[in-house]
Amino acid sequence: MSKFLSLILVFIFLALGGCGIYKKVDARKVSPNVNDRVKENLEKGKGYKIFDARRNIMGGGAFQFANSNGLWRASLDVIDFMPLTSVNYSGGIIITDWYSDSKNPNESIKISIRFLTNEIRSDSLDIKIFSRKCDNNSFNCKFTNSSENLVAELNKEILKKAAIYKNEEENKK
Repeated sequence: MSKFLSLILVFIFLALGGCGIYKKVDARKVSPNVNDRVKENLEKGKGYKIFDARRNIMGGGAFQFANSNGLWRASLDVIDFMPLTSVNYSGGIIITDWYSDSKNPNESIKISIRFLTNEIRSDSLDIKIFSRKCDNNSFNCKFTNSSENLVAELNKEILKKAAIYKNEEENKK
């Protein structure tokens, strides 16, 4: 039985070898260093690494999680008083629910923050703030975009807090 099984395996390897699955490689063109070959294959998208602590965070297939992204953490910290409707880290967006304080129950705001990049820069966020003013019966509401001053102030606060998080992370290293 084992001779029959080994004969079948040899036949399968010979048959697959003729199908073009295995490519001939010139040893002069391939680096003898394993790490160089792995790096080249990863750059070409031919593989992936599991359990690699030294992986480039922004590299192919690697995800930068929210707790290590200072801009994301800072945004959530700045608007932590507001209820959240949608938070999608992989999509790069935070949307709050309508929020009003007890002093003005007929006026409320909603904030949308889109992340354009993970870098801490003035153009890394697209912030939109919407205002809603309703009559006393709450059926007749008027929606408007808030002033640029409020957007600029929110952007400044998020960037300041993100810079603090980045400095703390660098000091840990």
